[in-house]
Amino acid sequence: MARALDLSVLAAEVAPLRKIAPHGYFGGGRIESYAAEIAANGAAVMVVDASLTPVQQRNLEQALKAKVVDRNGLILEIFARRAATKEGKLQVELARLGYERSRLVRTWTHLERQRGGLGKTGGPGETQIELDRRQIADRIVKLTKELEEVRRTRGLQRRARSRAGLPTAALVGYTNAGKSTLFNRLTEAGVLAKDMLFATLDPTARKVRLPSGRHVVMTDTVGFITDLPTELVAAFRATLEAILSADVVVHVRDIADPHTERQAYDVATVLAQLTADGDTLPPIIEAWNKADKLEPGLCEARQARAGAQSQTAVVCSAWTGQGVDDLLNAIDRVAFGALRIVTVRLDPADGKRRAEVAALGQILDEHIGEDGLLHVRLEAPGSRIGALEPYLDAAERLAAE
Repeated sequence: MARALDLSVLAAEVAPLRKIAPHGYFGGGRIESYAAEIAANGAAVMVVDASLTPVQQRNLEQALKAKVVDRNGLILEIFARRAATKEGKLQVELARLGYERSRLVRTWTHLERQRGGLGKTGGPGETQIELDRRQIADRIVKLTKELEEVRRTRGLQRRARSRAGLPTAALVGYTNAGKSTLFNRLTEAGVLAKDMLFATLDPTARKVRLPSGRHVVMTDTVGFITDLPTELVAAFRATLEAILSADVVVHVRDIADPHTERQAYDVATVLAQLTADGDTLPPIIEAWNKADKLEPGLCEARQARAGAQSQTAVVCSAWTGQGVDDLLNAIDRVAFGALRIVTVRLDPADGKRRAEVAALGQILDEHIGEDGLLHVRLEAPGSRIGALEPYLDAAERLAAE
């Protein structure tokens, strides 16, 4: 991650700790050793692969005479460099403000915090730290409102695609797993695909033709990473909603990476955070990517393992195209295999309900029945039938099941 910010790594080590010191994370002896090493190398920054408290960060900087950046700060800086669209920049700024707000604790030691007075003589007004906190809080409120507008716009776009009868597939995965390369091969979208962390921050949606001749809308999303800061998960909620609203999720894994199982666990952890409010995840297909980097015998073993899994898994290579057709067939089966045709009955004057129903599938026909209700016949993926239940009669519910 340090190299992703074009930092020259002069030294690196794994530092086993018996316990974390509240004042500076490391013990006094180790801090003295680091201070000497930093002075000898002329280093300007020390990166700690852990989350530091504001007090720990301040104390380390004072002792080391160098800038100290923890894991969360490093990830936020990478995100700030990668964001390209207005939405991406808003989300990154919101996350950074949430992080920096806590860093104001005891960092303004060069400024007075309070000036006493006698009788009715007051101090200078707001102290510097209070002013900074208020300005950050005001900016967070403004950014949150702007992102809510982004969420509303994306919701309208998703409903428009639903009315066109197009299921959606969202690509998720660990950062640098090859999501954007796969997305480009499937859609010819030309999005940035490089061998670097967090190359994609801004979601891109494109229509993809499946082997059956039908289409899905494919969405590329931000890559996940171990211990993704909670500020980022919250700030990117508007973007990650594409995952929850999809009809199928394609989990792209770097199957050639020795830590692929750990990475898969980290992705599952972030997805669990997204569903913390009671949302449910769509069906998941695993795309075991970068098969071209495996030895032939190992690749065959992975293919056999994928075929034996109860969960859908496809071995593929976004770089060479190996297995991509198999992946598209799997998406076709999951996205369209559970299509249902149902008829819902609505109050003809209730245009809002009709719009909600229309957003869940493709309307085939509609008419006013003898019962005076509007009968709407539509085709919808099985994953969306539950949302239609309030408008189905008993027979339709049984048929849908």
